[in-house]
Amino acid sequence: MMFFDHDDDKLREECGVFGIFRHPEASVITALGLHALQHRGQEACGIATYDDKSGYFVNERHIGLVGDNFVGQDMRTRLPGSSAIGHNRYPTQGTPAIRNIQPIFADLDCGGIAIAHNGNLTNSRALRRQLVDKGAIFQSTMDTEVILHLISRSDKARITERFVDAISQIEGGFALVALTEEMLIGARDPVGLRPLVLGDLGGTSVLASETCALDLIGAKFVREIEPGEVVIITDNGVESLTPFQRRSTAPCLFEFVYFARPDSIIQGKSVYEVRRRMGMRLAQEAPSDADVIVPVPDSGVPAALGYAEESNIPFQLGIIRNHYVGRTFIEPTQVDRQTSVSKKHAPNKFVLNGKRVVLVDDSIVRGNTSKKIVSMVREAGAKEIHFRSASPMIKFPDYYGIDMPSERELLAANHSLEEMRRELEVDSLDFLSVDGLYWAVGDVARDTNSPQYADHCFTGDYPTRLIDRRNEEVGRDAQLSFLDD
Repeated sequence: MMFFDHDDDKLREECGVFGIFRHPEASVITALGLHALQHRGQEACGIATYDDKSGYFVNERHIGLVGDNFVGQDMRTRLPGSSAIGHNRYPTQGTPAIRNIQPIFADLDCGGIAIAHNGNLTNSRALRRQLVDKGAIFQSTMDTEVILHLISRSDKARITERFVDAISQIEGGFALVALTEEMLIGARDPVGLRPLVLGDLGGTSVLASETCALDLIGAKFVREIEPGEVVIITDNGVESLTPFQRRSTAPCLFEFVYFARPDSIIQGKSVYEVRRRMGMRLAQEAPSDADVIVPVPDSGVPAALGYAEESNIPFQLGIIRNHYVGRTFIEPTQVDRQTSVSKKHAPNKFVLNGKRVVLVDDSIVRGNTSKKIVSMVREAGAKEIHFRSASPMIKFPDYYGIDMPSERELLAANHSLEEMRRELEVDSLDFLSVDGLYWAVGDVARDTNSPQYADHCFTGDYPTRLIDRRNEEVGRDAQLSFLDD
């Protein structure tokens, strides 16, 4: 069994999805695709296939990494069939248990269907209560199961109509892949919060969260699934549906900041290049008189390279990452968690000793890990430490699939810049501006009336209704009113 340090001071990836239709090596290719998307979720993984010869679905789900569970020649026997979908999980709703691993599958009156979901629904609890009141029996605590029940209870005739009917009732961020006996379905939320791309592998259609999965299997990138689009892939080809009313789109900026792999392409932009530009702009906005630029590995590397390039200060690997630890350990107490940084990172004293150091990281969340890294660099002999965050201050929680601390735990939501500087014990501290991030992504400035991207974590400007959150607040207010009475 694999355990994870859920109190690590990094934002957690939302999950990764993959699908392929009509290929003799469907399960093997899906495993490869999930391997490329492993960065999006390391807690659990699953693959569902449909075997035309037997007429059966097979669904295999495991706790742990893809490479530890889906390997070997027996893959073709374990997961037969020419069509498959897969999922890497990091939970945003649902506890870590087999029943909460995707894909999820059900036999409906219209046939079997398997679904995998990346994102988070902001009205899943409200819908779940309605469904339970009508007699629905849930087998998991995942919001994804709500979609399955909505499909099951739809009064539409065809499975595609039922699918569209179901997703028209959900709110939030989602990228979905679904597999039936005759088709592979992909869908993206109307705002475009969660990514999904279409690829071609020698005439076989492929769906994936990121282009890096297409690269690994040797598939050609065709296009991104548009926000609010549903694609139906059958033996007749790819059909595109646009069932939602047109609205302003706002893809999640954190795909560029942290989640996506650097070698992926999003909206025609290199993630690596955007992160390098973030560092360049950060050097313009928050310069520092220093001897060396040091990234907090691995996610801070591209931004640190950009900062060094713009500032003409040498880039050096002053911190060495232990890639054989990663997120695969758990510490029982906060005291023990404070020692976890030394398991993941080691100072390169030759680079740090006696130097004025600029530490560049992708973001600061709680500040726990940042503080320990600063202490480690200081103990290695750094004369000065200037901390730079390549993203703006994170002041607001996310409700669309990012596992983020509550507002009361976010460092920037509760402290001034000077208070944060003292808390981290650095000589100076600064963050990339929101406009600077937009510049790095490629837009000149943020449209305050209709932001081009989902930047709610920095601005509090949420792109969709937060129905579950609103209901919680109403319920809490009612309880407080009752207590006052």
